Amino acid sequence: MSSDEESVDSVEEVEEEEEITDLSNSDVCTKYQEAAKIVNLALTGLVSQCVAGAKIIDLCQFGTTIIESQTGKLYNKKVNGASIEKGVAFPVCISVNEVICNHSPLASEELPPLKTGDVVKIDLGCHIDGYIAVSAHTLVVPESVDSSPESVDEELGNVGVAAYNAMLVAAASIKAGATNTEVTAVVDRIASNYGVSPIATVRMHQMKRFVIDGVKEVALREPTPEDIEEGEEKVPECTFEQAEVYAIDVAMTTGDGKVRPGDLRTTVFKRNVEANYRLKMKASRYVLTEVDKKFPTLPFTTRHFEDERQAKMGITECVAHGLLTPYPSLHEKMGTKVAHFKCTVLLLPSGTVQVTGLPLPSYFKTVKNPDEETQKVLTEIAEVAAKKAKKKAAKKKKKKKASA
Repeated sequence: MSSDEESVDSVEEVEEEEEITDLSNSDVCTKYQEAAKIVNLALTGLVSQCVAGAKIIDLCQFGTTIIESQTGKLYNKKVNGASIEKGVAFPVCISVNEVICNHSPLASEELPPLKTGDVVKIDLGCHIDGYIAVSAHTLVVPESVDSSPESVDEELGNVGVAAYNAMLVAAASIKAGATNTEVTAVVDRIASNYGVSPIATVRMHQMKRFVIDGVKEVALREPTPEDIEEGEEKVPECTFEQAEVYAIDVAMTTGDGKVRPGDLRTTVFKRNVEANYRLKMKASRYVLTEVDKKFPTLPFTTRHFEDERQAKMGITECVAHGLLTPYPSLHEKMGTKVAHFKCTVLLLPSGTVQVTGLPLPSYFKTVKNPDEETQKVLTEIAEVAAKKAKKKAAKKKKKKKASA
């Protein structure tokens, strides 16, 4: 054998196999599911803390602590000499009443505490090794920890049920071979049935490793010619494939669905990894250095900077030159009822599996019935859930009997 042939063989032997980072890898699937468990735990904890008198900043920090403490217990063994990254994938946001999403205040800009009857939208995300799980939930603030609203007004009931049902049916509709336009039609049909409007700028996204807003998107409604004239973009059609992961994000309103600028400071940003610029201000260079070190790919909040004053100064230049992408707080008209629900789904060989999200609070009620197609899907979802619960109970009973 010639020396050239030996060299080729040796290169082939040492060449590493390309890492599989989708759900066809069982380890990847496990990481998504572990992140999902932490998301559900944090969401459950936050729901219990949303009572009259609670401060939004405290709630954001409480949720962040749960995510960081729980991820800190997992995957602590180094891989090839490097620690596995894990923690917050999307900052804990607490948006109240007509504020739709993305509100995560700075300590120096705290709003008044929650009061009984406030409609609260919680939004958060967790990742393990870059594999992301997200969720959002809507609730009405009770008088105390031990109490719960008995009912809500008709408009809030309609929008809450519509948004939640749309999330469930959209999740079931995202399967290999289906298209995003089909899912958009499902969401629009459900909104029309309940007499509410989807929020125009909210999108469902494919998620990949360290990528929270993937290329494949699902619009909640098709833009009208007027919407397109005003700058709204039409989402390109795409087809879902097995082993993909999606954030099923649904926000609905009793208003027209068109968001408006508010007076809340934007505090959530994401690094635009494709952009580079030589920053002039010292504060801006401080911000970018911290972002590249701590938040190189996923969204973060300026609250996580040690020097808040420097961060506020530096963010402006970073955004102006496209280095950071802002996630502004979205607002509806004052007095409008808004509901926001989000879950994560995995497209597995056995079918689409929802891994995050809490049940709809029982006080969200409506006299309107789902349309026939929606009811059929909701019934199928309920039957599958009942079978799973029965199987889980039988397994628990068998285990208890074996240990007796």
